[in-house]
Amino acid sequence: MRPDILFPLFAPVTTLKGLGPKLGKLTEKLVGPHVADLLWHLPTGIIDRRFAPEVANAPDNAIATLTVRVEHHSAPMNPRHPYKVRCRDDSGEIDLVFFHARGDWLLKQLPIGQQVVVSGKVEWFNGMPQMAHPDHIVPADAKGEFEPVEPVYPMTAGLASKVLRKAVASALAAAKDLPEWQDAAWLARRGWPSWRAALATVHNPQDEADLSGMTPPRGRLAFDELLSNQLALALIRQHQRKLSGRSVVGDGRLRQRVTAALPFALTGAQAGALEEIYDDMRADRRMLRLLQGDVGSGKTVVALLAMLNAVEAGAQAALMAPTEILARQHFETLTPLAEAAGVRLAVLTGRDKGKARAAIHERLAAGEIDIIVGTHALFQEDVAFRDLAVAVIDEQHRFGVHQRLQLSSKGRAVDVLVMTATPIPRTLTLTAYGDMDVSRLTEKPPGRKPITTITIPIDRLEEVIAGVQRKIAEGARVYWVCPLVEESELVDLAAATDRHALLRGMIGERVGLVHGKMKPTDKDAVMTAFAGGGLDVLVATTVIEVGVNVPEASVMVIEHAERFGLAQLHQLRGRIGRGTAASTCLLLYDNPLSETSKARLTIMKNTEDGFLIAEEDLRLRGAGEVLGTRQSGLPEFRMADLAVHGDLLAVARDDARLILDRDPELQSERGRALRVLLYLFEREQAVKYLRSG
Repeated sequence: MRPDILFPLFAPVTTLKGLGPKLGKLTEKLVGPHVADLLWHLPTGIIDRRFAPEVANAPDNAIATLTVRVEHHSAPMNPRHPYKVRCRDDSGEIDLVFFHARGDWLLKQLPIGQQVVVSGKVEWFNGMPQMAHPDHIVPADAKGEFEPVEPVYPMTAGLASKVLRKAVASALAAAKDLPEWQDAAWLARRGWPSWRAALATVHNPQDEADLSGMTPPRGRLAFDELLSNQLALALIRQHQRKLSGRSVVGDGRLRQRVTAALPFALTGAQAGALEEIYDDMRADRRMLRLLQGDVGSGKTVVALLAMLNAVEAGAQAALMAPTEILARQHFETLTPLAEAAGVRLAVLTGRDKGKARAAIHERLAAGEIDIIVGTHALFQEDVAFRDLAVAVIDEQHRFGVHQRLQLSSKGRAVDVLVMTATPIPRTLTLTAYGDMDVSRLTEKPPGRKPITTITIPIDRLEEVIAGVQRKIAEGARVYWVCPLVEESELVDLAAATDRHALLRGMIGERVGLVHGKMKPTDKDAVMTAFAGGGLDVLVATTVIEVGVNVPEASVMVIEHAERFGLAQLHQLRGRIGRGTAASTCLLLYDNPLSETSKARLTIMKNTEDGFLIAEEDLRLRGAGEVLGTRQSGLPEFRMADLAVHGDLLAVARDDARLILDRDPELQSERGRALRVLLYLFEREQAVKYLRSG
């Protein structure tokens, strides 16, 4: 149960004064549903109102705070013209200008003869200063009513900044002093304030330097968030470790047959990863291991050998992929190897219905299938195994932790191996997969050809199309990826449809199109036609699935490459270079390029090392952007920025381990404070692994 002290922070934002249903909805859309979400919404700029010159010395286009006397009001005859209020001080006159204003309201705000303080942007017009719609108007004796330095927050349409600032102030008032969960010596060494003081400071910046992620208050809050993340993962891991495992040791006969049937020897990295996996399976605790390998590093073979280890021991194995197309592709890749080993392999996806599906269910429950490949259809309640010992999950970031646990509950002490072809920087691996052991495949199997990457300005499109036609004549197949338009899938779709029409006109009928709005079955049909050689060119928005395997595809054209992140460009490029032909990736860009885009395209030209690319991507874009965090299942941080606070992550990880070594149930005084921290950052899932108390 969430501690009482946090209740005010988890009240809906609509309970705050000034946020009715309409403004509450907008605030919720901007920051999130709870009062606490306002605390995590940090200012990105400031408006400094401390500059208080005389009227005659107020510079053009500057924000100034002026003390003036109201002289007279000029109401317009035509409502389309502005309402003006003439004011003055000892140095000169200024007009306050209002459009669509109500005269009676302005007379109340600005009574003739009264001294007032106004603050806003001064603009000189025909030798006279004016201020349109001042941000603040207060009587001179109430000058202290507005803040001399105002924080500027990221906003959403329809919500006034004043309303948001008031809501943040209310949220700060609701934040009580919480028990200190950080180690006192560590706080003193870093010069960090208390949690409450840190929050008050970050929401009240006095100059540009206060907005930096490097200040002590920001460091403090970032570390709180990172510690909650690492402690939660450590608790889940501690819980997994406590669950009894089983020792799975095969005799090697099936694995020998498969390695003999492979056209190449295993790489050193594959052999090393397999040793780690076999050690995990042999141990009597459950395996939870992440296998990270770049596109084409041979993860599937490693997964098959791990599954065969279980089959040799008389048990069953499952391989789960995020999409139907990938599940069927894994099945096709594994079929010849399974036949060579004499292993019974089957596939189960949402497409399998009726009698065929029932037959697979029966064979699985009876133990007549050794390895099953499937989509999340494998989670369904009616799917039962005779004895599932190992589950392999491909492209983990498409599945949440709970799905991982769901599949592993289908057997007795199931070992779990998770694979991803998305190279993840080490810091992000810690935040998302801190509950797992990690193996990395850093080599490509022999025979993989390097890919030549070329950058070309988009105004040379006709040359590119002519080059593509020459390649097709030589038997190549071509991916053509259309630009990524952040705002709208419809614009993406329009771009792809136009490009498809142009290429069909120039190249001929054998040009296909796939995009996110298509039905899965239609998408599969086009992909299958491309893979089978029925199409020469596949025009696509970014839906070309990770892992789709077309060895004959040797050309990749990416339009507006400057709009893509490095990780995405690398993923897309990995679709080619899978066959024997030399492969080329053309990155078309639009001038002028920003420094970041230039750096990104240069990295793509210079290296194919996905891990290096991932680290660079993190450096250039920050963690929120890498892998499109929202889709990837990676945690989104509100206070911590891993590009700035990456060093604190390793400290948080060590601290979390130390805390649980000393106080595994978080029962000490600091332990109880840490429970509050976990609830504060909504890590309830982890708290349930603790005995209550």
